[in-house]
Amino acid sequence: MPLDVMLVVLLSALLHAGWNALVRSATDKFRSTLWIVCGAGAMSLVLLPALPFPAAPSWPYLIASGLIHVLYFTLVALSYRSAGLSFAYPVMRGTAPVIAALAAFLLLRESPSAGGWVGIGLICAGVLLLARAAWGSVRPAAAGLALGNACVIATYTVLDGQGARLSGQALSYTAGVFLLTALLMPGLALAWRGRTVLQPGPGAWRTALFGGMGTLAAYSLVLWAMTRAPIAAVAALRETSIVFAALLGMLFFKEPMGRLRLASVLLVCAGAASIRLF
Repeated sequence: MPLDVMLVVLLSALLHAGWNALVRSATDKFRSTLWIVCGAGAMSLVLLPALPFPAAPSWPYLIASGLIHVLYFTLVALSYRSAGLSFAYPVMRGTAPVIAALAAFLLLRESPSAGGWVGIGLICAGVLLLARAAWGSVRPAAAGLALGNACVIATYTVLDGQGARLSGQALSYTAGVFLLTALLMPGLALAWRGRTVLQPGPGAWRTALFGGMGTLAAYSLVLWAMTRAPIAAVAALRETSIVFAALLGMLFFKEPMGRLRLASVLLVCAGAASIRLF
């Protein structure tokens, strides 16, 4: 993977960890996620008139991705309610790159190098290691939700990787996806939680602004990277976000690093090095 592409993916991982930290700090995680989605949608609405329109062949991918992202955010909320962040996040993010790599190979005939496959395996192992301590206390249904969402993540990863390539404009493609998601999510939130879910809570505007900016920028960068490098390698490298998440947790939430988390971080770093060097 070229160095400039790798640096862009690492920046995307940092931004991804940042907006997840906002959700992590919120009392109502579903409402916080909803405000982030709406914030990203509002920014997309402002940006789209000034951007080149995505090429027509990418539109079916864009529409499908918008619909799938609604399912993704819903399953995120359900997973966190059932199992908690320490288990659900690693399982969702750790298994998705392997599924995405297999899907990209089968559907797009795209395969990373041998070193890339080793890197993907190391990163996924590092991320999943974080879930090991919490596994014994998690119900099978909660594990099923997290694994199901991993399949959803892999689906939109492959869809959007190909869609961004066909669009010719990664930023406008991403903005279109988030605008469509933001148009659909409030209706689902109303049906699920009632009118009160749309009432702004403390810090809602900050969450919408910074979280929306972070998720829009993070996903735009990673989709741009997928137009320059194999989808599977980019998807796995993005999961270096757990390194940044661990550092943010230690700095802002006083979470201990511990041996398990340190081992996980080292595995992810080794995987990133393998993708870059081989």
